[in-house]
Amino acid sequence: CLVVKADYSNAEHRSAIENLMSQFALDPSGGGTALPDEVLSNMVRELDKRPYAYTILAFTGASASGPGTPIGLCHCFESFSTFFGKGTVNIHDCFVAASFRRQGVNQLLLRGVEEEARARGAGRLTL
Repeated sequence: CLVVKADYSNAEHRSAIENLMSQFALDPSGGGTALPDEVLSNMVRELDKRPYAYTILAFTGASASGPGTPIGLCHCFESFSTFFGKGTVNIHDCFVAASFRRQGVNQLLLRGVEEEARARGAGRLTL
């Protein structure tokens, strides 16, 4: 499993986010209803406008030819904690494709979230 911070300008990463968010929305945990096309088509562009947003992606089958199949993601947003005097990162969405659940993918995603939060100097991580 390959876990990376998404590059919103990377076409493979944009496609992975759209694909996984479509799956998430249709999943019972995401409400079971498809996202409107306009939401999906604008999502990554809007995330990219926000320097306090980041996405961690998980892929399986990565090789020299590409990252492989997208299997999970976490969308995160940074704010500020007045009690800690440091940034706080909130995990807004966390999703693993149904056929890859219970295989440790979520733990790898959360490790990636934590690493990026630490790199940003965050003092707190919330769900």
